[in-house]
Amino acid sequence: MKKAITINETDNLGVALTDLSAGETAEINGKSVAVQQDIQAKHKFALEDLAVGDEMYMYGLVVGTAKTPIASGQAITVENTAHKATEFSDQKEGEFHWTAPNVSRFEGRTFDGYHRTDGQVGTANNWLVFPLVFCENRNILTLKKAFETALGYEEANPYNELASDLVRRLETGESLDDATLGQSSQQSNKRLFENVEIKFITHQAGCGGTREDSDTLCRLLAGYLRNPNVAGATVLSLGCQNAQVSILQDAIANSVGELTKPLLIFDQQETGSEYDLVQSALKDTFKALIEANKIERKPAPLSKLTIGLECGGSDGFSGISANPTLGHVSDMITALGGKAILSEFPELCGVEQELINRTENPAHAKKFIQLMRAYAKAAEDVGSGFDMNPSPGNIKDGLITDAMKSAGAAKKGGTSPVMDILDYTEYAEQSGLSLLCTPGNDVESTTGLVGSGANVVLFTTGLGTPTGNPIAPILKVSSNTKLAERMADIIDFNAGEVIEGKKSIAEMGEEMLEYIINIASGTVASKAVLMRHEDFIPWKRGVSL
Repeated sequence: MKKAITINETDNLGVALTDLSAGETAEINGKSVAVQQDIQAKHKFALEDLAVGDEMYMYGLVVGTAKTPIASGQAITVENTAHKATEFSDQKEGEFHWTAPNVSRFEGRTFDGYHRTDGQVGTANNWLVFPLVFCENRNILTLKKAFETALGYEEANPYNELASDLVRRLETGESLDDATLGQSSQQSNKRLFENVEIKFITHQAGCGGTREDSDTLCRLLAGYLRNPNVAGATVLSLGCQNAQVSILQDAIANSVGELTKPLLIFDQQETGSEYDLVQSALKDTFKALIEANKIERKPAPLSKLTIGLECGGSDGFSGISANPTLGHVSDMITALGGKAILSEFPELCGVEQELINRTENPAHAKKFIQLMRAYAKAAEDVGSGFDMNPSPGNIKDGLITDAMKSAGAAKKGGTSPVMDILDYTEYAEQSGLSLLCTPGNDVESTTGLVGSGANVVLFTTGLGTPTGNPIAPILKVSSNTKLAERMADIIDFNAGEVIEGKKSIAEMGEEMLEYIINIASGTVASKAVLMRHEDFIPWKRGVSL
């Protein structure tokens, strides 16, 4: 296994693939570099002497400048490095030509999905229950408890057993430290409906904030209703909130025209008593579940897949192994006629020009530039900026600047043409790669991807994160083998073999697409689904990095 590499031949920073000790020599691109200090795996080091102000390059892009003199073989840190990103122009530069990957292995392949009347195909069949305003969260949770218990969706909770054991030990005087976690994880009883899941969303929005945020919430929820993984929905409204039923209905009409799925709406202030509201919602939803359960999986071409591309808890290997693997999958899905959506605009900082050059339509390029600049300005107006995006965990594991993080994060989008630019809550209509404006915040971004039509989400991580989604399976991809082994309960796929030199990006990508087909067909459940990680956070269009 190599000790260190560069990603692009023009880079003046090396990446340590394993821990390096002061005094040893790293061979990179035929050049010997004397290591000046202990450097942890994933971290970067200078390949030449850098003076104050000299630019640092990774992925062939500017990722920072030297704040202090840096000697060849010295580690790159927050103390000696300042954020700087490659600038971009207002127009496309040069001609873009794309060579699609060989997808002959997957031509004619299908997955078993749920076919909707609008031509979309779901990878899951969910009945969705959600409130238009946080005032209805309690009633949503009441319905959740009633349905999950009665229909057999509720799972035995080993933590309940642990708590009961602690109570018993307190009463008997036994040692509390000897209490152990129960192993029960099976469903407590048989499910009544085998072909449909019932999913519940709560949130803290819908009123009390800006009208813009409530309107955005309604557009987001309209996207969830349109998502092919949803068979229908039950909506609870208080009645007086900003997020009115009429605004949701307008959002649906603007997105799909007429919704062909069942939509049950209950208004508490019109109904009167809470008892009557919950009783009516429960009865009518139960009847709808009977019908939704009649829908069965049928074969569908891979062109019906819409993959969301996400990263969270990234490390210094994410941009070398996991993210490029997703990029290859994205290119294959695109070549097969499917859709891919790349989000997290703060993590495209410094790669804008490359994406502009890949954009087919000049109007789309203009929209991308406007969205990026408006977002950056909004961050700066509140005393922040994209340069503050890397988290303490990112920095600790080798991502020193936002430009460095972004250069690797953008690899999730592969190399294909950019076919569309989507603002937050806009739905992916165009086959190929779309860019979606979302924050870098994992859950806000993932929530947005699903609202824009993703029926499977691929989520890379180098540090480990338990994020999931209520209606779309999320497949977690580890950038390194240590993480995959340490957090096996949440990791689905290990791309660390790329770092170890065991497999190429293309091999990893093809292996992952096979896994996605199984996830989409329901023959394999993602760890996020098994762990019931069902996160939903709408983006308040104020600044969220």
